[in-house]
Amino acid sequence: MKSHNLERYISAQKSVYQTALGELKSGKKQSHWMWYIFPQIQGLGYTEISKRYAIEDLEEAAEYLQHRMLGPRLILLSHVLLSLETNDAHKIFGSPDDLKLKSCMTLFSQVPGADPVFELVLKKFFNGLKDHITLKILNLQNQN
Repeated sequence: MKSHNLERYISAQKSVYQTALGELKSGKKQSHWMWYIFPQIQGLGYTEISKRYAIEDLEEAAEYLQHRMLGPRLILLSHVLLSLETNDAHKIFGSPDDLKLKSCMTLFSQVPGADPVFELVLKKFFNGLKDHITLKILNLQNQN
């Protein structure tokens, strides 16, 4: 198993994690941190920042979840979302960040043995529907 550069997430989260946590607890994302707090699979975003913080593959997603800081943070933030009264991701995140949340939850729900919180977020905010483009990318990667 090759090692991925998770340091980019640690560095990026250093100054904004508490802000992101507070914003989610209040039910409204107001600043810019989506890329490195709720990362997506590589191939969805085309900006420099989205490419920099994209998860390469399922192996890197598993490594992210197993990281002593990053995994627990993602799980905690996902539980915060479940604790909110609303089930409207658009109301919390706006667009297109609501779709980024769906992509992120889809990605991490596919990691073998992943915490069920990712599926629960998909159920609450997206009627259990997964992001089909994320699944397509993962499927193509799996074939190669």
